[in-house]
Amino acid sequence: MGQASFFIAALLLVLVWIPSILVFHSADTWQLVISTITSVMAFLLVALLQNSQRRTDIALHRKLDALAEALLIVMSEQDAEDGGELRSSVEDLRAAIGLEERI
Repeated sequence: MGQASFFIAALLLVLVWIPSILVFHSADTWQLVISTITSVMAFLLVALLQNSQRRTDIALHRKLDALAEALLIVMSEQDAEDGGELRSSVEDLRAAIGLEERI
């Protein structure tokens, strides 16, 4: 929707709508047509944006979980060498992985 082609299509829709006043018998009906079209398009665009945002959030959380799991492995190995000093941090990180799916 952020492409130039979408803008051009919307512009063409308006350019086709303007002379369509000759087809309708009243200006109110003419305005109602474009209002209805733009309202429906706005609704569909909001739904599309929400879906896109949701998928982006899911992908971001998966990437963060992968990084956290890799960090967890490194911290666990370091914890074993240091005699357990990082144990609480390792457990906190382990609990945080995938937290958004459990909420």
